[in-house]
Amino acid sequence: MTELRHRGTRDSDPTLQQQPSEDKGSDSELKVEKDGVAGSDSKVDSGVPEVPVPPDDTPEVLNKALSGLSSRWKNWWVRGILTLAMISFFFLIIYLGPMVLMMIVLCVQIKCFQEIITIGYSVYHSYHLPWFRTLSWYFLLCVNYFFYGETVTDYFFTLVQREEPLRILSKYHRFISFALYLTGFCMFVLSLVKKHYRLQFYMFGWTHVTLLIVVTQSHLIIHNLFEGMIWFIVPISCVICNDIMAYMFGFFFGRTPLIKLSPKKTWEGFIGGLFSTIVFGIMLSYVMSGWRYFVCPVEFNNDSNSFQVDCEPSELFQLQDYALPSVLESVTGWTTVRLYPFQIHSIALSSFASIVGPFGGFFASGFKRAFKIKDFANTIPGHGGIMDRFDCQYLMATFVNVYIASFIRGPNPSKVIQQLLALRADQQLHIFNSLKAHLIEKGLLPALVEAAA
Repeated sequence: MTELRHRGTRDSDPTLQQQPSEDKGSDSELKVEKDGVAGSDSKVDSGVPEVPVPPDDTPEVLNKALSGLSSRWKNWWVRGILTLAMISFFFLIIYLGPMVLMMIVLCVQIKCFQEIITIGYSVYHSYHLPWFRTLSWYFLLCVNYFFYGETVTDYFFTLVQREEPLRILSKYHRFISFALYLTGFCMFVLSLVKKHYRLQFYMFGWTHVTLLIVVTQSHLIIHNLFEGMIWFIVPISCVICNDIMAYMFGFFFGRTPLIKLSPKKTWEGFIGGLFSTIVFGIMLSYVMSGWRYFVCPVEFNNDSNSFQVDCEPSELFQLQDYALPSVLESVTGWTTVRLYPFQIHSIALSSFASIVGPFGGFFASGFKRAFKIKDFANTIPGHGGIMDRFDCQYLMATFVNVYIASFIRGPNPSKVIQQLLALRADQQLHIFNSLKAHLIEKGLLPALVEAAA
């Protein structure tokens, strides 16, 4: 990025623009770049354009009520009140059901994308790059069309096959997605300006990395939701709990700095958040595992054209007896304990949310420090932007999706049947005969016939 700043300075200086040939211009550019690399860190930082600082959007009511407090305690109360408001809103959208949750995830994704792209535009708007914001939003549309199209085809197969327009779109979905992306790619190439090639390619990468971080992760959140709302609620709640408890422990007991990227983070807050989140995860999992509404996969009912959450809970959500280690047995006097197997998995989720999850926040802190900003936006007073609240959530979503695929999810008979129904009649008959021969060879088909008789 330092090279770009120096090159931008050269382009704006008429004495540097008057070069006898392109080769001499290249030599001059290389010299400027070397000087930039050789400079000290302070010089590099001084060349970073600053993003305009947004005004304080704290509600006037809170400002008046907390006017007598110090800035430290005022911030504590503002964060606390807004945190309770956000938790209440979280409970509300859970009550409204999975469809509303998916829409909220999409809205959060768009807002996070807007915040990151706005930072890029605020820094580089003086270069007058053509089509930067237009192409950024166009690529967002293309990527969402691809991912949500894949989701609709996967989870709404019967509905797609029933409607002719949807069936055609589903059949050629990937080709259409590629054609849309290719159109944006060609538009980017046509927008290249001679003086700003390198800067434009940096911004092209900026947009695509933002898409990778924001859109891909939000798509994984929706996939986790289809596995059961518990896989959506528990991980998100663990990140929220860790954020709150780490802040509380750090506020009251913090003495030892944790990482330079985030000077306010302390070891006391980190460790206190870890143990608090593990306990919270186990308790929340115990409560939610007893409700079918939370543990059953979210499926689309073709008869009512609506989502349904109803099933026979799997073994993962049925109480089982576990023998305690001898050490715990001597302390508690219990030989066994009844737990839901999901509670054991919740320890892994809570540990990741507390140990690895904060690194998403550290990454965001480094990003903000690079551009000399405190928050991504000022959407939520005392908390910053939406991206400031979801920097850890996106990392958590990827872990949960990988965890489910590696340790939880097995073959799905309903999806296999959906794929079979999409085949031609002769192909279905061939598979039927092959399966019949296999069952007879295994000795299972006669047993099934006798059981039916």
